Amino acid sequence: MKNNKNQCTEFLKWALPQLGLRWEGYRRVKRQVCKRINARIAFLQLSGFGSYKEYLSKNPGEWTILDGMMHISISRFFRDHKSWELLGDSLLPELAARAVGENRPLRCWSVGCASGEEPYSLAILYHQILKNSFPSLDFQLIATDANTDLLQRAAKACYPAGNVKNVPAKWLQSSFNKTNGEYCLHDNMKNTVTFLRQDIREELPDEQFDLIFCKNLVGMYFATEIAIEVYNRIAEKIRHKGFLFTGNHEPVPIEKLSGMQIYNRGLNIFKKCDS
Repeated sequence: MKNNKNQCTEFLKWALPQLGLRWEGYRRVKRQVCKRINARIAFLQLSGFGSYKEYLSKNPGEWTILDGMMHISISRFFRDHKSWELLGDSLLPELAARAVGENRPLRCWSVGCASGEEPYSLAILYHQILKNSFPSLDFQLIATDANTDLLQRAAKACYPAGNVKNVPAKWLQSSFNKTNGEYCLHDNMKNTVTFLRQDIREELPDEQFDLIFCKNLVGMYFATEIAIEVYNRIAEKIRHKGFLFTGNHEPVPIEKLSGMQIYNRGLNIFKKCDS
């Protein structure tokens, strides 16, 4: 087993750069990825990682399948809770007031939404905090991911207890039904989110956004040059005085991002400051 782990590590160090991904981001999640690759090797009836390398060289389309196996789906509601507290207490009401004052929608985007915990957390904030205070607000929330299976799970919106442990008790009761040991989100919350299948490296929504979540994805897993390119495309989608939320410990090359400034370095929150 140890030898297999070492072989997988060496394989990842070889394959990740060719996919435009960085090994440093995969150190802590390599077990999840190696499990998928081992299953693929078994499915193809290959002898191991060496023969899988050879298979990749002879079957270029396999690289797309391998890239899909690199998608990380670790998520839960209100992850990095201090960011959510700041958002609910001040930033989201600020953005809502500006949108209402300018007679336009408040648009938000969750990038790499996985099975939906992040955009649904924002939907809960809208229903619990904004809806009564801003009854005329047109709230539009888009969530994108490249993985079809994860988007199907997001559409179902039912989660084990561990995924909802950070939801405040009163919100848990008013936002979910407990069914067969899972917590299933109410339809009014589900219907707040529009899910789209998109790979952020290739496609972005057309709209401009007041708030973009791009947490633990681009800076964590993409190679530096690709991360800078993708972050700049994301920055172009942010309205003036809008915000970008990234992972708390995610490396973000803010000095190379056009029009963005640090709003809260500890929480890795950035603000669009151009005119």
